Amino acid sequence: MTMPIKPFRFGVQVRHATDAASWVESGRRYEALGFDVITMPDHFDDQLAPVPALQSLADATSTIRIGALVFDNDYKHPVVLAKELATIDMLSGGRLEIGLGAGWMATDYERSGIAYDAPGVRIDRFLEGLAIVRGAMGDGPFSFEGQHYRIDNYDGLPKPAQRPCPPVLIGGGGPRMLRIAAREADIVGINATLTSGAVDHSTFDSMTAEAVDDKVAIVRDAAGERLSSIEMNIRAFLVSITDDVPAALDGISAFTGSPTSMIAESPFALVGPPSKLVDDLRERRERWGFSYVIVGPDEAEAFAPVVAELAGT
Repeated sequence: MTMPIKPFRFGVQVRHATDAASWVESGRRYEALGFDVITMPDHFDDQLAPVPALQSLADATSTIRIGALVFDNDYKHPVVLAKELATIDMLSGGRLEIGLGAGWMATDYERSGIAYDAPGVRIDRFLEGLAIVRGAMGDGPFSFEGQHYRIDNYDGLPKPAQRPCPPVLIGGGGPRMLRIAAREADIVGINATLTSGAVDHSTFDSMTAEAVDDKVAIVRDAAGERLSSIEMNIRAFLVSITDDVPAALDGISAFTGSPTSMIAESPFALVGPPSKLVDDLRERRERWGFSYVIVGPDEAEAFAPVVAELAGT
């Protein structure tokens, strides 16, 4: 079974601003440039808190969608998170996308004192959290009894504008999370492998085209009949929009320690002028199904011609 070919969507992943005016202006600028989504990470380092920051962006814009890439299930009780997310969706007129994950960044846990349990435990807890978020947003009260959470006759209010639940994005770098995403998510994000708890050489080693082939194959096999309804997502981390491709590849190679040939072929990289990136993205959608692509704020302006050419096609 081949991966679905869906229309292109583009997002910008943002983190912080020096003041409210520049924050809301950035959101309006991304909307004017044609981006479809603004996302934020959920960490305890130098970034704005995603819930109020995303609501601020929603208030300042009219069409662009918003979401976290991704909320860490361990940082908030899922009933609390569900209420916050449903409120954002209601107040934004149904523009929320729910990104949810099991958590990976060791320093977040160490600095906050939150227990950094083994990956299997965090994933088990995340699965329960996802079920609770969906239950809270569903019609009427629900109960839940799991190993990590117990919910008794709870009716989550307000309900989101998008019924029965806003689209759910789950990213995965390892086999278990990829299979979960294939079974549970509306949007499947293909991630690098982050089992070390930090971005290191093992992260870049898992960004090869061949590694992505393997990850997408897991999703395809696990999704079954759901495959046609899944939107495939990737966050491009290694981006250089330039006519001097060899120099850009050399610079990224020096930063990552990866060979230039690997970077040139990796879907996590976008290197070259807009005309080349248009071709690259079409080829990657054909090979892996990636139709929802996210870049960083530093590249948004230069990437806008690609958005103009491909968005919605």
